[in-house]
Amino acid sequence: MRRTSPPAGRSGVPSPLGPLAGARRAALSVLATLALVLGALLNMPGLSHAAASLPCDIYAGAGTPCVAAHSTTRALVSSYNGPLYQVKRASDGATKDIGLLAPGGYADAAAQDGFCQNTTCSMSKIYDQTSRHNDLSPGPAGTAGMGADRGADASEISVTAGGHKVYGIWVSPGVGYRSNGQASGTAVNGQAEGAYMVASGTHVGSACCFDYGNAERTPADTGNGHMDAVSIATTCYFAPCTGSGPWVEADLENGMFQGANGSNTANLGNNTPYVTAVLKNNGQTRYALKGGNAQSGALSTWWDGALPNRGGYMPMQQEGGIILGTGGDNSNWNRGTFFEGVMVSGYPTDAAENAVQANVTSVGYSGQTDEPNGDQRKFTGPGGKCVDVSADDTGVNGAAVQLWDCQKYAEDQHWAHLADGTLRTLGRCLDIVGNGTAGGAKVELWDCNGVGGQKWVTQSDGSLLNPQSGRCLDSPSGATANGTRLQIWDCNGAAAQKFHLN
Repeated sequence: MRRTSPPAGRSGVPSPLGPLAGARRAALSVLATLALVLGALLNMPGLSHAAASLPCDIYAGAGTPCVAAHSTTRALVSSYNGPLYQVKRASDGATKDIGLLAPGGYADAAAQDGFCQNTTCSMSKIYDQTSRHNDLSPGPAGTAGMGADRGADASEISVTAGGHKVYGIWVSPGVGYRSNGQASGTAVNGQAEGAYMVASGTHVGSACCFDYGNAERTPADTGNGHMDAVSIATTCYFAPCTGSGPWVEADLENGMFQGANGSNTANLGNNTPYVTAVLKNNGQTRYALKGGNAQSGALSTWWDGALPNRGGYMPMQQEGGIILGTGGDNSNWNRGTFFEGVMVSGYPTDAAENAVQANVTSVGYSGQTDEPNGDQRKFTGPGGKCVDVSADDTGVNGAAVQLWDCQKYAEDQHWAHLADGTLRTLGRCLDIVGNGTAGGAKVELWDCNGVGGQKWVTQSDGSLLNPQSGRCLDSPSGATANGTRLQIWDCNGAAAQKFHLN
């Protein structure tokens, strides 16, 4: 109901209660001003307090309550004071929940840093902040042909939110999360729902699939309309597309949709470091896509109209699972960086989405989002090429370690040299095949297991010595071509043995 001021409050109209009422109004005015100032201070990004109304409070107030809320950076519910995510330590398998600096506030990154010191950690669980406990864990293998997902490296990407250091989820091929079957309260069989996520618009790719939202209960493609997830990618699935993206798109299964027929040349894309990507779907006839800079400004509506006019999408046939970083059948070949996201029950209003965008921009997200910046460093060798793992960030045991052109987003070209002498990337160690010691023995990636073939000591001449063999990391004959497989060889100070962690 719209409220109006009583006549006594209008300028030039005397109060029937005389000076006492005027004094009271003055006092109330002062208190109101103080309250506004205090509210502004509490909402300043530099403080660990949260805004009075966070995304899930906004959606609930508009009649579309959150059924899932996931973030590694902050609370998305003003009353929330539980864990945001869990980290698992590589050295001993121990786990720790990472919570908040204050109720409704920002992540306690220092707790992670202390727990993971002198080792590496993965994000082994992403907690749901709603009462439904729709937590996400690394997903199982699916019908896409990829193996089971691994948890993201916990320290791969740190940024600032609310003036605090926080960590995002760095998704590279092989990383992904999923609910255990059908999640609680999510839309099924044509019910209405909405979702948003804040993700990088610079750490993106065209493979399938960097998604967040509704998917199959099990990791299998069960047909058109069985997914309803928001995506940001350079995937032009239905040509023509405008520009090179990335675009905010809807993964409705068997297609990345920008409009009713798939293509939508009005979608100009979002390539800012932080993107708010929004999807809502009434489940029967209509869906909408929006995108915006998560650091400032309003949302742009890229589509608001009919569901795809291909078979199976009117009505939708959602199954109610939740995915993060993968496709419905566990297609986990794409890359991206995720910071926060929610799913809601019902078709959100534009006003609610605008209010959520205003809250997102108030967070003050800042920092580079397209290159790992944690303990890992870019590892370069002969010819300025990078030490790289074959098979594009998948990091399986036995993967060849080689030279390749440096790519700033490539997780497998960023390594951590730990106090135990190991060189690690993708959760595994630089290893000599068969723990060998002979000259010419090749190197590979393997589970860290403490053997001598995984110890590396930096020498004053820039070489890396393996003490067990007494030999150095080497590029055969000083080769610098992409795909040159590295080996160990007698230490000789040659350019073929110069390696540097930048």
